[in-house]
Amino acid sequence: MRSRQRDLTSAPDLKHDALAGALRRHRPVYVDLKPPCNHACPAGENIQAWLDKAQAGDYEQAWRILVADNPLPAIHGRVCYHPCEDQCNRQHVDQSVGIHAVERYIGDLAIEKRWRLPTPENDTGQRVLIVGGGPSGLSAAYHLRRLGHDVEIREAGPLAGGMMHFGIPAYRLPRDVLDHEVKRIQDIGVKFVLEHPVADLREAIREGKFDAAFVAVGAHLAKRIDIPARDASGILDAVSFLKGVKNQSAPKLGRRVAVYGGGNTAIDAARVAKRLGAEEALIIYRRDRAHMPAHEFEADEALEEGVKINWLRSIRAIDESTLTVEVMALDEHGKPHPTGKTETLEADALILALGQESDTEFLRSLPGLEFGYDGTVVVDSNMMTGCRGVFAGGDMVPSERTVTVAVGHGKHAARHIDAYLRNSVYERPPPHPLATHDKLRVAYYTDARQQDERRLSGESRTSGFDEIVSSLDAAQARYEAQRCFSCGNCFECDGCLAACPEDAVIKLGHGHRYKFDYSRCTGCAVCFEQCPCYAIDLIPEPGTASATGMPHAE
Repeated sequence: MRSRQRDLTSAPDLKHDALAGALRRHRPVYVDLKPPCNHACPAGENIQAWLDKAQAGDYEQAWRILVADNPLPAIHGRVCYHPCEDQCNRQHVDQSVGIHAVERYIGDLAIEKRWRLPTPENDTGQRVLIVGGGPSGLSAAYHLRRLGHDVEIREAGPLAGGMMHFGIPAYRLPRDVLDHEVKRIQDIGVKFVLEHPVADLREAIREGKFDAAFVAVGAHLAKRIDIPARDASGILDAVSFLKGVKNQSAPKLGRRVAVYGGGNTAIDAARVAKRLGAEEALIIYRRDRAHMPAHEFEADEALEEGVKINWLRSIRAIDESTLTVEVMALDEHGKPHPTGKTETLEADALILALGQESDTEFLRSLPGLEFGYDGTVVVDSNMMTGCRGVFAGGDMVPSERTVTVAVGHGKHAARHIDAYLRNSVYERPPPHPLATHDKLRVAYYTDARQQDERRLSGESRTSGFDEIVSSLDAAQARYEAQRCFSCGNCFECDGCLAACPEDAVIKLGHGHRYKFDYSRCTGCAVCFEQCPCYAIDLIPEPGTASATGMPHAE
Protein backbone atom coordinates (compact mmCIF):
# COMPACT_ATOMS: atom_id res chain seq x y z
CA MET A 1 0.00 0.00 0.00
CA ARG A 2 1.16 3.52 -0.68
CA SER A 3 2.31 5.47 2.35
CA ARG A 4 1.90 9.14 3.11
CA GLN A 5 2.69 11.17 6.17
CA ARG A 6 1.34 14.51 7.23
CA ASP A 7 3.79 17.42 7.31
CA LEU A 8 3.70 18.33 11.01
CA THR A 9 5.39 21.68 10.37
CA SER A 10 2.52 23.07 8.30
CA ALA A 11 0.10 25.56 9.81
CA PRO A 12 -3.19 24.10 11.11
CA ASP A 13 -6.29 24.50 8.98
CA LEU A 14 -8.61 26.02 11.59
CA LYS A 15 -11.67 25.97 9.34
CA HIS A 16 -11.11 22.28 8.52
CA ASP A 17 -10.51 21.46 12.19
CA ALA A 18 -13.77 23.05 13.30
CA LEU A 19 -15.68 21.20 10.59
CA ALA A 20 -14.06 17.90 11.53
CA GLY A 21 -15.11 18.28 15.15
CA ALA A 22 -18.68 19.16 14.23
CA LEU A 23 -19.08 16.17 11.90
CA ARG A 24 -17.49 13.50 14.02
CA ARG A 25 -19.82 11.31 16.08
CA HIS A 26 -17.23 8.55 16.56
CA ARG A 27 -13.50 8.72 16.97
CA PRO A 28 -11.07 5.96 16.02
CA VAL A 29 -8.69 4.61 18.64
CA TYR A 30 -5.86 2.13 18.40
CA VAL A 31 -6.44 -0.94 20.55
CA ASP A 32 -4.56 -4.06 21.60
CA LEU A 33 -6.66 -7.21 21.81
CA LYS A 34 -5.65 -10.70 22.89
CA PRO A 35 -5.09 -13.09 20.00
CA PRO A 36 -6.85 -16.45 20.39
CA CYS A 37 -3.57 -18.39 20.08
CA ASN A 38 -2.14 -16.67 23.15
CA HIS A 39 -5.41 -17.17 24.98
CA ALA A 40 -5.44 -20.92 24.28
CA CYS A 41 -1.82 -21.65 25.21
CA PRO A 42 -1.62 -23.50 28.57
CA ALA A 43 2.01 -22.41 28.94
CA GLY A 44 1.02 -18.75 28.55
CA GLU A 45 3.32 -18.06 25.60
CA ASN A 46 3.14 -14.71 23.79
CA ILE A 47 2.80 -16.57 20.51
CA GLN A 48 1.90 -13.60 18.33
CA ALA A 49 4.95 -11.65 19.56
CA TRP A 50 7.52 -14.34 18.78
CA LEU A 51 5.85 -15.13 15.45
CA ASP A 52 6.27 -11.43 14.59
CA LYS A 53 10.04 -11.69 15.11
CA ALA A 54 10.18 -14.94 13.15
CA GLN A 55 8.40 -13.21 10.25
CA ALA A 56 11.33 -10.81 10.05
CA GLY A 57 13.86 -13.64 10.29
CA ASP A 58 15.03 -12.52 13.75
CA TYR A 59 14.92 -16.00 15.23
CA GLU A 60 17.10 -15.31 18.25
CA GLN A 61 14.80 -12.53 19.42
CA ALA A 62 11.83 -14.79 18.70
CA TRP A 63 13.45 -17.46 20.89
CA ARG A 64 14.09 -14.98 23.70
CA ILE A 65 10.45 -13.87 23.70
CA LEU A 66 9.43 -17.52 23.67
CA VAL A 67 11.62 -18.63 26.58
CA ALA A 68 10.46 -15.73 28.70
CA ASP A 69 7.41 -17.96 29.23
CA ASN A 70 8.53 -21.47 28.29
CA PRO A 71 12.11 -22.77 28.62
CA LEU A 72 11.41 -25.90 26.53
CA PRO A 73 10.48 -24.77 22.98
CA ALA A 74 12.21 -27.59 21.08
CA ILE A 75 10.34 -30.08 23.27
CA HIS A 76 7.00 -28.32 22.94
CA GLY A 77 7.38 -28.05 19.18
CA ARG A 78 7.30 -31.86 19.19
CA VAL A 79 5.01 -33.04 22.00
CA CYS A 80 2.53 -30.21 22.57
CA TYR A 81 -0.96 -30.96 21.25
CA HIS A 82 -1.05 -27.31 20.05
CA PRO A 83 -4.47 -26.04 21.24
CA CYS A 84 -3.28 -22.66 19.96
CA GLU A 85 -3.75 -23.93 16.41
CA ASP A 86 -7.27 -25.16 17.21
CA GLN A 87 -8.18 -21.54 18.02
CA CYS A 88 -6.19 -19.82 15.26
CA ASN A 89 -8.40 -17.43 13.27
CA ARG A 90 -6.59 -18.37 10.07
CA GLN A 91 -8.43 -21.71 9.96
CA HIS A 92 -11.56 -19.80 8.84
CA VAL A 93 -9.70 -18.76 5.65
CA ASP A 94 -7.53 -21.75 4.76
CA GLN A 95 -5.56 -23.52 7.52
CA SER A 96 -4.31 -22.60 10.97
CA VAL A 97 -0.79 -21.23 11.27
CA GLY A 98 1.60 -24.14 11.99
CA ILE A 99 2.65 -22.61 15.30
CA HIS A 100 4.14 -25.81 16.71
CA ALA A 101 6.30 -26.29 13.61
CA VAL A 102 7.76 -22.76 13.84
CA GLU A 103 8.32 -23.21 17.57
CA ARG A 104 10.18 -26.45 16.89
CA TYR A 105 12.35 -24.77 14.25
CA ILE A 106 13.24 -21.93 16.64
CA GLY A 107 13.93 -24.37 19.48
CA ASP A 108 16.18 -26.54 17.34
CA LEU A 109 18.01 -23.48 16.00
CA ALA A 110 18.68 -22.33 19.58
CA ILE A 111 20.28 -25.71 20.32
CA GLU A 112 22.37 -25.54 17.15
CA LYS A 113 23.49 -21.96 17.83
CA ARG A 114 23.98 -22.63 21.57
CA TRP A 115 21.92 -19.66 22.64
CA ARG A 116 21.95 -19.30 26.40
CA LEU A 117 19.18 -18.40 28.80
CA PRO A 118 19.57 -15.12 30.72
CA THR A 119 21.04 -15.44 34.19
CA PRO A 120 19.47 -13.62 37.15
CA GLU A 121 20.76 -10.14 37.82
CA ASN A 122 20.43 -10.41 41.60
CA ASP A 123 20.24 -13.22 44.15
CA THR A 124 17.51 -12.92 46.77
CA GLY A 125 19.03 -15.38 49.23
CA GLN A 126 15.74 -17.30 49.38
CA ARG A 127 15.84 -21.07 48.87
CA VAL A 128 13.17 -23.12 47.11
CA LEU A 129 12.94 -26.90 46.96
CA ILE A 130 11.45 -28.47 43.83
CA VAL A 131 10.37 -32.09 44.23
CA GLY A 132 10.25 -33.73 40.82
CA GLY A 133 12.29 -32.97 37.71
CA GLY A 134 9.50 -33.31 35.15
CA PRO A 135 8.14 -30.49 32.97
CA SER A 136 6.33 -28.70 35.79
CA GLY A 137 9.30 -28.86 38.16
CA LEU A 138 11.71 -27.74 35.44
CA SER A 139 9.47 -24.81 34.52
CA ALA A 140 9.05 -23.66 38.12
CA ALA A 141 12.78 -23.98 38.78
CA TYR A 142 13.65 -21.96 35.68
CA HIS A 143 11.26 -19.10 36.44
CA LEU A 144 12.22 -18.97 40.13
CA ARG A 145 15.92 -18.90 39.26
CA ARG A 146 15.36 -16.06 36.80
CA LEU A 147 13.69 -14.19 39.65
CA GLY A 148 16.90 -14.56 41.67
CA HIS A 149 16.04 -17.42 44.03
CA ASP A 150 18.31 -20.33 44.92
CA VAL A 151 16.58 -23.42 43.49
CA GLU A 152 17.25 -27.12 44.06
CA ILE A 153 15.47 -29.91 42.18
CA ARG A 154 15.35 -33.32 43.83
CA GLU A 155 14.49 -36.08 41.38
CA ALA A 156 13.93 -39.72 42.31
CA GLY A 157 15.06 -40.99 38.91
CA PRO A 158 18.50 -41.05 37.31
CA LEU A 159 17.62 -38.28 34.83
CA ALA A 160 15.67 -35.05 34.88
CA GLY A 161 12.68 -34.83 32.58
CA GLY A 162 10.21 -37.10 34.33
CA MET A 163 7.75 -38.80 32.01
CA MET A 164 9.24 -36.88 29.09
CA HIS A 165 12.20 -39.23 29.48
CA PHE A 166 10.42 -42.40 30.51
CA GLY A 167 6.93 -42.06 29.04
CA ILE A 168 7.31 -40.30 25.67
CA PRO A 169 9.00 -42.56 23.10
CA ALA A 170 12.12 -41.36 21.28
CA TYR A 171 10.34 -41.32 17.89
CA ARG A 172 8.31 -38.41 19.25
CA LEU A 173 10.97 -36.78 21.44
CA PRO A 174 14.65 -37.49 20.73
CA ARG A 175 16.58 -37.67 23.98
CA ASP A 176 19.35 -35.32 22.85
CA VAL A 177 16.75 -32.55 22.39
CA LEU A 178 15.41 -33.13 25.89
CA ASP A 179 18.91 -33.26 27.39
CA HIS A 180 19.94 -29.98 25.72
CA GLU A 181 16.98 -28.04 27.07
CA VAL A 182 17.37 -29.49 30.58
CA LYS A 183 21.10 -28.68 30.56
CA ARG A 184 20.33 -25.09 29.61
CA ILE A 185 18.23 -24.71 32.79
CA GLN A 186 21.03 -26.22 34.83
CA ASP A 187 23.48 -23.73 33.32
CA ILE A 188 21.68 -20.73 34.83
CA GLY A 189 22.29 -22.06 38.32
CA VAL A 190 19.49 -24.52 39.10
CA LYS A 191 20.89 -27.36 41.22
CA PHE A 192 19.88 -30.93 40.25
CA VAL A 193 20.06 -33.74 42.80
CA LEU A 194 19.26 -37.00 40.98
CA GLU A 195 18.32 -40.41 42.37
CA HIS A 196 17.17 -38.64 45.52
CA PRO A 197 13.55 -39.50 46.36
CA VAL A 198 12.00 -37.34 49.07
CA ALA A 199 10.54 -39.61 51.73
CA ASP A 200 9.32 -36.87 54.10
CA LEU A 201 8.81 -33.38 52.67
CA ARG A 202 8.50 -31.69 56.04
CA GLU A 203 11.87 -33.08 57.11
CA ALA A 204 13.47 -32.23 53.75
CA ILE A 205 12.38 -28.59 54.04
CA ARG A 206 13.69 -28.36 57.59
CA GLU A 207 17.03 -29.99 56.91
CA GLY A 208 17.68 -28.04 53.73
CA LYS A 209 16.56 -24.73 55.28
CA PHE A 210 14.23 -24.09 52.37
CA ASP A 211 11.86 -21.12 52.46
CA ALA A 212 9.25 -22.69 50.16
CA ALA A 213 8.65 -25.88 48.18
CA PHE A 214 7.00 -26.80 44.89
CA VAL A 215 5.90 -30.42 44.53
CA ALA A 216 5.48 -31.85 41.03
CA VAL A 217 6.18 -35.57 41.24
CA GLY A 218 3.98 -36.45 38.27
CA ALA A 219 1.83 -39.54 37.93
CA HIS A 220 4.01 -42.64 37.67
CA LEU A 221 1.88 -45.26 39.42
CA ALA A 222 -0.32 -47.35 37.15
CA LYS A 223 -3.99 -47.60 38.11
CA ARG A 224 -5.08 -51.08 39.07
CA ILE A 225 -8.06 -52.95 37.68
CA ASP A 226 -9.63 -56.19 38.84
CA ILE A 227 -9.79 -58.60 35.90
CA PRO A 228 -10.12 -62.35 36.61
CA ALA A 229 -6.93 -63.93 35.27
CA ARG A 230 -5.69 -67.52 35.39
CA ASP A 231 -2.20 -66.41 34.36
CA ALA A 232 -0.92 -62.89 34.98
CA SER A 233 2.64 -63.48 33.77
CA GLY A 234 1.95 -61.81 30.43
CA ILE A 235 0.26 -58.73 31.90
CA LEU A 236 2.27 -55.48 32.06
CA ASP A 237 1.46 -51.90 32.99
CA ALA A 238 2.16 -49.33 30.30
CA VAL A 239 4.31 -47.00 32.41
CA SER A 240 6.66 -49.80 33.50
CA PHE A 241 6.75 -51.12 29.94
CA LEU A 242 7.73 -47.73 28.46
CA LYS A 243 10.33 -47.19 31.19
CA GLY A 244 11.75 -50.62 30.43
CA VAL A 245 12.12 -49.70 26.78
CA LYS A 246 13.97 -46.53 27.76
CA ASN A 247 16.27 -48.55 30.05
CA GLN A 248 16.72 -51.28 27.39
CA SER A 249 15.08 -53.85 29.66
CA ALA A 250 11.76 -54.31 27.86
CA PRO A 251 10.22 -57.78 28.22
CA LYS A 252 9.67 -60.09 25.27
CA LEU A 253 6.13 -59.50 24.08
CA GLY A 254 5.50 -62.23 21.56
CA ARG A 255 3.82 -61.98 18.18
CA ARG A 256 0.45 -60.56 19.28
CA VAL A 257 0.17 -57.70 21.78
CA ALA A 258 -3.03 -56.22 23.17
CA VAL A 259 -3.17 -52.82 24.87
CA TYR A 260 -6.11 -51.98 27.14
CA GLY A 261 -6.93 -48.26 27.28
CA GLY A 262 -7.73 -45.26 25.11
CA GLY A 263 -5.33 -42.50 26.14
CA ASN A 264 -2.06 -41.26 24.67
CA THR A 265 -0.12 -43.75 26.82
CA ALA A 266 -2.09 -46.61 25.29
CA ILE A 267 -1.31 -45.30 21.81
CA ASP A 268 2.40 -45.01 22.64
CA ALA A 269 2.50 -48.52 24.13
CA ALA A 270 0.96 -50.05 20.99
CA ARG A 271 3.29 -48.12 18.66
CA VAL A 272 6.33 -49.11 20.72
CA ALA A 273 5.22 -52.77 20.68
CA LYS A 274 5.24 -52.65 16.87
CA ARG A 275 8.76 -51.25 16.92
CA LEU A 276 9.88 -54.06 19.23
CA GLY A 277 8.82 -56.62 16.69
CA ALA A 278 5.17 -57.43 17.46
CA GLU A 279 3.43 -58.50 14.28
CA GLU A 280 0.09 -57.39 15.62
CA ALA A 281 -0.65 -54.59 18.09
CA LEU A 282 -4.30 -54.25 19.08
CA ILE A 283 -5.79 -51.50 21.26
CA ILE A 284 -8.94 -52.45 23.17
CA TYR A 285 -11.06 -49.49 24.23
CA ARG A 286 -14.50 -49.42 25.79
CA ARG A 287 -15.79 -46.35 23.96
CA ASP A 288 -15.77 -45.18 20.33
CA ARG A 289 -13.25 -42.93 18.62
CA ALA A 290 -15.25 -39.77 19.26
CA HIS A 291 -14.90 -40.36 23.02
CA MET A 292 -11.28 -41.49 22.97
CA PRO A 293 -9.10 -39.33 25.26
CA ALA A 294 -6.02 -39.75 23.04
CA HIS A 295 -5.33 -36.86 20.70
CA GLU A 296 -6.72 -37.46 17.25
CA PHE A 297 -3.41 -37.03 15.43
CA GLU A 298 -1.84 -39.66 17.71
CA ALA A 299 -4.54 -42.17 16.83
CA ASP A 300 -4.11 -41.36 13.14
CA GLU A 301 -0.37 -41.99 13.32
CA ALA A 302 -0.91 -45.30 15.12
CA LEU A 303 -3.35 -46.48 12.46
CA GLU A 304 -0.87 -45.47 9.75
CA GLU A 305 1.70 -47.72 11.42
CA GLY A 306 -0.59 -50.74 11.38
CA VAL A 307 -1.92 -50.58 14.93
CA LYS A 308 -5.49 -51.91 15.11
CA ILE A 309 -8.16 -50.57 17.45
CA ASN A 310 -11.14 -52.55 18.74
CA TRP A 311 -13.72 -49.94 19.71
CA LEU A 312 -16.53 -50.56 22.22
CA ARG A 313 -14.86 -53.53 23.88
CA SER A 314 -14.08 -54.20 27.55
CA ILE A 315 -11.91 -57.04 28.89
CA ARG A 316 -13.84 -59.37 31.21
CA ALA A 317 -11.43 -62.27 31.78
CA ILE A 318 -7.95 -63.51 30.89
CA ASP A 319 -7.06 -67.16 30.42
CA GLU A 320 -3.39 -67.43 29.48
CA SER A 321 -3.28 -66.09 25.89
CA THR A 322 -7.06 -65.77 25.48
CA LEU A 323 -8.93 -62.56 26.29
CA THR A 324 -12.67 -62.54 26.81
CA VAL A 325 -14.03 -59.13 25.83
CA GLU A 326 -17.58 -57.81 26.14
CA VAL A 327 -19.19 -55.66 23.49
CA MET A 328 -20.23 -52.26 24.89
CA ALA A 329 -22.88 -49.77 23.82
CA LEU A 330 -22.92 -46.01 24.45
CA ASP A 331 -25.91 -44.22 25.93
CA GLU A 332 -26.99 -40.70 24.96
CA HIS A 333 -24.33 -39.24 27.28
CA GLY A 334 -21.50 -41.27 25.72
CA LYS A 335 -21.22 -43.57 28.74
CA PRO A 336 -20.47 -47.23 27.90
CA HIS A 337 -22.78 -50.01 29.08
CA PRO A 338 -22.31 -53.79 28.76
CA THR A 339 -24.47 -55.62 26.22
CA GLY A 340 -23.87 -59.18 27.45
CA LYS A 341 -22.32 -60.18 24.11
CA THR A 342 -18.77 -61.49 24.36
CA GLU A 343 -15.91 -62.27 21.99
CA THR A 344 -12.53 -63.93 22.38
CA LEU A 345 -9.20 -62.52 21.25
CA GLU A 346 -5.74 -64.06 21.24
CA ALA A 347 -2.77 -62.15 22.67
CA ASP A 348 0.70 -63.19 23.83
CA ALA A 349 0.95 -60.12 26.08
CA LEU A 350 -1.46 -57.59 27.55
CA ILE A 351 -0.37 -54.05 28.40
CA LEU A 352 -2.66 -52.13 30.76
CA ALA A 353 -2.85 -48.38 30.03
CA LEU A 354 -5.73 -47.31 32.24
CA GLY A 355 -4.23 -44.14 33.68
CA GLN A 356 -1.67 -43.19 36.29
CA GLU A 357 -1.72 -41.83 39.82
CA SER A 358 0.76 -39.84 41.90
CA ASP A 359 2.58 -41.28 44.89
CA THR A 360 1.84 -38.70 47.58
CA GLU A 361 2.78 -40.69 50.69
CA PHE A 362 5.74 -38.38 51.39
CA LEU A 363 3.29 -35.48 51.86
CA ARG A 364 1.24 -37.09 54.61
CA SER A 365 3.27 -35.56 57.45
CA LEU A 366 2.40 -32.02 56.32
CA PRO A 367 -0.47 -30.31 58.14
CA GLY A 368 -3.45 -28.90 56.25
CA LEU A 369 -3.16 -30.84 53.00
CA GLU A 370 -6.30 -32.09 51.28
CA PHE A 371 -6.49 -34.84 48.69
CA GLY A 372 -9.07 -35.44 45.99
CA TYR A 373 -10.96 -38.70 45.51
CA ASP A 374 -8.45 -39.65 42.81
CA GLY A 375 -5.41 -38.97 45.00
CA THR A 376 -4.62 -35.55 43.54
CA VAL A 377 -3.53 -32.74 45.86
CA VAL A 378 -5.93 -29.85 46.32
CA VAL A 379 -4.43 -26.39 45.66
CA ASP A 380 -5.90 -22.89 45.68
CA SER A 381 -5.80 -20.34 42.87
CA ASN A 382 -2.21 -19.50 43.88
CA MET A 383 -1.15 -23.17 43.43
CA MET A 384 -0.58 -23.37 47.20
CA THR A 385 -1.64 -26.44 49.15
CA GLY A 386 -3.30 -26.24 52.57
CA CYS A 387 0.19 -26.04 54.11
CA ARG A 388 1.65 -22.55 53.87
CA GLY A 389 4.73 -22.32 51.72
CA VAL A 390 4.11 -25.64 49.98
CA PHE A 391 2.88 -25.40 46.39
CA ALA A 392 2.02 -28.14 43.91
CA GLY A 393 1.41 -28.53 40.18
CA GLY A 394 1.60 -30.79 37.16
CA ASP A 395 -0.06 -34.19 37.02
CA MET A 396 -0.52 -34.39 40.79
CA VAL A 397 -3.13 -31.60 40.91
CA PRO A 398 -6.59 -31.73 39.29
CA SER A 399 -6.01 -30.71 35.66
CA GLU A 400 -5.44 -31.98 32.17
CA ARG A 401 -2.29 -34.09 32.14
CA THR A 402 -0.04 -32.79 29.37
CA VAL A 403 3.49 -31.43 29.16
CA THR A 404 2.19 -27.99 28.17
CA VAL A 405 -0.26 -27.73 31.07
CA ALA A 406 2.49 -28.86 33.46
CA VAL A 407 4.88 -26.17 32.16
CA GLY A 408 2.13 -23.57 32.60
CA HIS A 409 1.62 -24.72 36.18
CA GLY A 410 5.31 -24.30 36.86
CA LYS A 411 5.36 -20.73 35.59
CA HIS A 412 2.14 -19.83 37.38
CA ALA A 413 3.37 -21.34 40.66
CA ALA A 414 6.76 -19.60 40.37
CA ARG A 415 5.09 -16.19 40.28
CA HIS A 416 3.05 -16.99 43.39
CA ILE A 417 6.04 -18.53 45.19
CA ASP A 418 8.07 -15.41 44.43
CA ALA A 419 5.28 -13.23 45.82
CA TYR A 420 5.03 -15.46 48.91
CA LEU A 421 8.77 -15.12 49.53
CA ARG A 422 8.48 -11.35 49.22
CA ASN A 423 5.46 -11.22 51.56
CA SER A 424 3.25 -9.93 48.78
CA VAL A 425 0.51 -11.25 46.50
CA TYR A 426 0.83 -11.82 42.76
CA GLU A 427 -2.13 -10.61 40.75
CA ARG A 428 -2.48 -11.22 37.06
CA PRO A 429 -3.10 -8.11 34.99
CA PRO A 430 -6.63 -7.90 33.57
CA PRO A 431 -6.83 -9.60 30.16
CA HIS A 432 -7.44 -7.72 26.95
CA PRO A 433 -10.65 -8.50 25.03
CA LEU A 434 -10.32 -11.43 22.66
CA ALA A 435 -9.71 -10.81 18.94
CA THR A 436 -12.29 -13.21 17.52
CA HIS A 437 -12.62 -14.10 13.85
CA ASP A 438 -15.72 -11.97 13.30
CA LYS A 439 -13.68 -8.82 14.04
CA LEU A 440 -11.13 -9.37 11.27
CA ARG A 441 -11.25 -8.21 7.63
CA VAL A 442 -10.00 -11.47 6.18
CA ALA A 443 -10.53 -10.26 2.60
CA TYR A 444 -7.32 -8.25 3.01
CA TYR A 445 -5.31 -11.48 3.41
CA THR A 446 -4.28 -13.76 0.55
CA ASP A 447 -4.78 -17.51 0.58
CA ALA A 448 -1.66 -19.37 1.73
CA ARG A 449 -1.72 -23.02 2.74
CA GLN A 450 0.19 -24.37 5.72
CA GLN A 451 3.68 -25.79 5.18
CA ASP A 452 3.74 -29.52 5.87
CA GLU A 453 6.45 -31.06 8.02
CA ARG A 454 8.12 -34.04 6.38
CA ARG A 455 7.12 -37.43 7.80
CA LEU A 456 8.41 -40.94 7.47
CA SER A 457 5.95 -43.31 5.85
CA GLY A 458 3.88 -45.50 8.15
CA GLU A 459 5.65 -48.67 7.00
CA SER A 460 9.18 -47.32 7.50
CA ARG A 461 8.50 -45.91 10.97
CA THR A 462 8.15 -49.22 12.80
CA SER A 463 11.65 -50.41 11.88
CA GLY A 464 13.17 -48.32 14.69
CA PHE A 465 12.86 -45.36 16.99
CA ASP A 466 14.00 -42.63 14.60
CA GLU A 467 12.03 -39.40 14.86
CA ILE A 468 9.10 -39.64 12.46
CA VAL A 469 8.66 -35.89 11.82
CA SER A 470 11.33 -33.58 10.40
CA SER A 471 11.63 -29.87 11.13
CA LEU A 472 10.82 -27.12 8.66
CA ASP A 473 13.75 -25.40 7.01
CA ALA A 474 14.47 -21.68 7.46
CA ALA A 475 12.46 -20.57 4.43
CA GLN A 476 9.46 -22.71 5.40
CA ALA A 477 9.54 -21.50 9.01
CA ARG A 478 9.60 -17.86 7.95
CA TYR A 479 6.83 -18.43 5.40
CA GLU A 480 4.70 -20.14 8.07
CA ALA A 481 5.28 -17.32 10.56
CA GLN A 482 4.25 -14.79 7.89
CA ARG A 483 0.85 -16.49 7.64
CA CYS A 484 -0.04 -15.01 11.06
CA PHE A 485 -2.89 -12.47 10.90
CA SER A 486 -1.61 -10.53 13.94
CA CYS A 487 -5.17 -10.69 15.28
CA GLY A 488 -6.11 -7.64 17.32
CA ASN A 489 -2.69 -5.97 17.27
CA CYS A 490 -1.25 -3.44 14.81
CA PHE A 491 1.55 -4.76 12.62
CA GLU A 492 2.18 -1.41 10.87
CA CYS A 493 0.82 -2.28 7.45
CA ASP A 494 0.26 1.46 6.76
CA GLY A 495 -3.31 0.75 5.65
CA CYS A 496 -4.85 3.38 7.92
CA LEU A 497 -2.19 5.89 6.89
CA ALA A 498 -2.88 5.39 3.19
CA ALA A 499 -6.67 5.26 3.51
CA CYS A 500 -7.31 8.37 5.63
CA PRO A 501 -8.74 11.14 3.37
CA GLU A 502 -7.98 13.86 5.94
CA ASP A 503 -4.34 13.02 6.69
CA ALA A 504 -5.36 12.49 10.31
CA VAL A 505 -3.12 9.44 10.82
CA ILE A 506 0.42 10.18 12.00
CA LYS A 507 3.12 7.54 11.63
CA LEU A 508 5.40 7.51 14.67
CA GLY A 509 8.25 5.46 13.23
CA HIS A 510 8.99 1.76 12.96
CA GLY A 511 7.99 -0.09 16.10
CA HIS A 512 5.99 2.83 17.48
CA ARG A 513 2.88 2.48 15.30
CA TYR A 514 0.59 5.53 14.74
CA LYS A 515 -1.60 8.10 16.43
CA PHE A 516 -4.65 10.09 15.35
CA ASP A 517 -4.83 13.86 14.92
CA TYR A 518 -8.41 14.39 16.10
CA SER A 519 -8.37 18.02 15.00
CA ARG A 520 -8.45 16.70 11.42
CA CYS A 521 -10.39 13.43 11.86
CA THR A 522 -14.04 13.51 10.69
CA GLY A 523 -14.89 10.05 12.06
CA CYS A 524 -15.53 8.71 8.56
CA ALA A 525 -14.48 5.20 9.72
CA VAL A 526 -12.38 4.44 6.63
CA CYS A 527 -9.39 3.52 8.80
CA PHE A 528 -11.57 1.27 10.95
CA GLU A 529 -13.11 -0.47 7.95
CA GLN A 530 -9.81 -1.25 6.24
CA CYS A 531 -7.80 -2.40 9.27
CA PRO A 532 -7.31 -6.12 8.58
CA CYS A 533 -6.47 -7.22 12.12
CA TYR A 534 -8.95 -5.08 14.13
CA ALA A 535 -6.29 -2.91 15.74
CA ILE A 536 -8.58 0.12 15.33
CA ASP A 537 -11.90 0.52 17.13
CA LEU A 538 -14.51 3.29 17.08
CA ILE A 539 -15.84 4.82 20.27
CA PRO A 540 -18.64 7.41 20.56
CA GLU A 541 -17.67 11.02 21.02
CA PRO A 542 -18.61 12.33 24.47
CA GLY A 543 -22.25 13.30 24.53
CA THR A 544 -23.23 11.27 21.46
CA ALA A 545 -24.89 7.90 21.14
CA SER A 546 -23.27 4.98 19.32
CA ALA A 547 -24.39 5.00 15.69
CA THR A 548 -26.42 2.03 14.48
CA GLY A 549 -24.26 -0.72 12.99
CA MET A 550 -21.01 0.85 14.17
CA PRO A 551 -19.39 -1.74 16.46
CA HIS A 552 -17.02 -0.89 19.24
CA ALA A 553 -15.18 -2.87 21.90
CA GLU A 554 -16.74 -3.08 25.31
